[in-house]
Amino acid sequence: MTTRSSIKFRLLLTLLIAIVVAGGWYGWHYLQTPDKKTSQSDSHEGGSGKKAGKAGHHFGGNRTTPVYAGVAKQADVAVYLNALGTVKANASVTVTSRVTGELKKVYFQEGQYVKQGELIAQIDDRSYQATLAQNEGALAQNEALLHNAKTTLARYQKLAKENSISVQDVQEQMATVGQYEGIVATAKAQIISAKLNIAYAKIKAPISGYIGLLEVDQGNLISSDSTAITTITQTNPITATFSIPQQHLQEVLQGLRRHQEFPVTLFDQTGAKTLATGKLTNISNSIDSDTGTIKLKALFSNDNEALYPNQFVNVRLQVKELKHAIVIPKAALQLNDNGDFVFVIGPDNKVKKHMVEAGPVDGVDWVVILSGVQAGDKLVTTGIDNLSDGSTVKIIASSKDVQ
Repeated sequence: MTTRSSIKFRLLLTLLIAIVVAGGWYGWHYLQTPDKKTSQSDSHEGGSGKKAGKAGHHFGGNRTTPVYAGVAKQADVAVYLNALGTVKANASVTVTSRVTGELKKVYFQEGQYVKQGELIAQIDDRSYQATLAQNEGALAQNEALLHNAKTTLARYQKLAKENSISVQDVQEQMATVGQYEGIVATAKAQIISAKLNIAYAKIKAPISGYIGLLEVDQGNLISSDSTAITTITQTNPITATFSIPQQHLQEVLQGLRRHQEFPVTLFDQTGAKTLATGKLTNISNSIDSDTGTIKLKALFSNDNEALYPNQFVNVRLQVKELKHAIVIPKAALQLNDNGDFVFVIGPDNKVKKHMVEAGPVDGVDWVVILSGVQAGDKLVTTGIDNLSDGSTVKIIASSKDVQ
């Protein structure tokens, strides 16, 4: 048993040693064998210096750069001024009473829309009714006295012709008639005044619009022209005020004087949603010396009630339109120390830097070029960082919506 175990152990040990020796020899042989591809590459570089030089030159300045391109074109471009504005009621009236008295009745609900001339409140008018009756009685009495004086005057004039009465008596009677005529005229005026006070006691809406909150409750004593009852604001049409820099004053002012129409568009605070379109109506008579701006007012229809008094809005004023202007994709316009420039792609696919004069922006994707580019020029829009004058490019695609 012992001999067999020893023999097995020696066989296993010999087998392990053989495996280790074979593995080491294979690894050493692998490390010492040169890679054919590497050898061939090294040999190629060592023996073909001219080819290597040409290859290095190919990957240098004359390489072909893939780019996206856009095309300059002609378009009619609207020129806008943007500003922040505030919506204002076209008319706003604080409702008060023209007479003093108790607020007897309120005929409206807060927030209600009322039409011009509609009865909205009633002041107790009994004292004015009494004054009217008193003045009407005085008028009747004085009219009777006037009639009697005129009759007496006619009789005196007849007697004067017969020399039966003195001229002085006739003149005195004429004065009496004139006195009563004055009293009658005064009584009539007092009646008109009393009727007017009665009419004022019926408070009617001075304009059409929405009523605000009730400032004084029914049953309170109202003082003439001093106690505010409520307010009414006219919101259709409605206005918006905004300011523009003074350097644009003459362009807008002279246009208004020539009755030119300036379209105005209002947007919400984010600038994404259009609220209303209208037109410019007024311009302030002075420049704000603190800000160097001039205030303008525009009028809008507000049928959908998208605008509300004191609402903040973004304003876009169209000041003019450029006919047949050259426009290019915004991505093509670049800026360096010398100014704005673009890379124009020639027929040979080589680019040339053109210095340009940029104008106003046209929408989101376009910009007006006043000089330096012609309609139909192909311009690099993407991949500009790797270009210089004379670089060769390959147009892999045209920018979206620039054809």
